[in-house]
Amino acid sequence: MRRTSRYPVKEANSLWHIYKTVPFWKVVKNFIVIQLARYTPFLPMKNWMYRHFLGMKVGEHTAFALMVMLDIMFPEKIQVGRNSVIGYNTTILAHEYLIKEYRLGDVIIGNGVMIGANTTILPGVIIGDGAIVSAGTLVYRDVPAGAFVGGNPMKVIYTKEEMVKRDKEEILTTNN
Repeated sequence: MRRTSRYPVKEANSLWHIYKTVPFWKVVKNFIVIQLARYTPFLPMKNWMYRHFLGMKVGEHTAFALMVMLDIMFPEKIQVGRNSVIGYNTTILAHEYLIKEYRLGDVIIGNGVMIGANTTILPGVIIGDGAIVSAGTLVYRDVPAGAFVGGNPMKVIYTKEEMVKRDKEEILTTNN
C-alpha cells in the first residue's frame, strides 16, 4: 500500500479546489522552473534548480534525462538518492486529485536506481537502492532494493536474491 495522506473535499471535485490546497504563485514558479529544467542539457544545473527552487532532495551525480516531468504542486515531496538515473519523459507525482478527495505522499527513490523512459511513479512510493524500473512502467507500489520491475501493472521480474543466485549458477557453469 502506498503511503499517502487523504484529504476529503465537499461538493466539487478536489481539483476544482486546487488553490485551496496549494498557492497559485507556488504553482506558477514551480511550472516555470520545471519547464526550464526539462529542456536544459546541463545535469548539474538541473539538479541545482531542483534543490534551490523546488526544495527537492537530489543526491550527487543523479541524472534527470530530458523531459522528466516532476510534480508541479508538491515537488518538495520528491527525494532522489545519489548516482541514480531518471529516464526520458518520466513523470513523478506526489499528489492525486480525485473526485471526493485528494492525496499527498512522499516519493523516495534510493541510491543507484535506474528508472527507464516513459515511467510514471505515483505518490507514496519508495524505490529501494539499486532497483531497476523498466521503461513504460507504472510504479504504483514500493520497489524492493535491488529488484528489477516492469510493466503495467508493475510486476517484480526478479529480486536481488534471485540475481545473485543466477550469477553464482552462471559462474559455476562457465567454470566447469
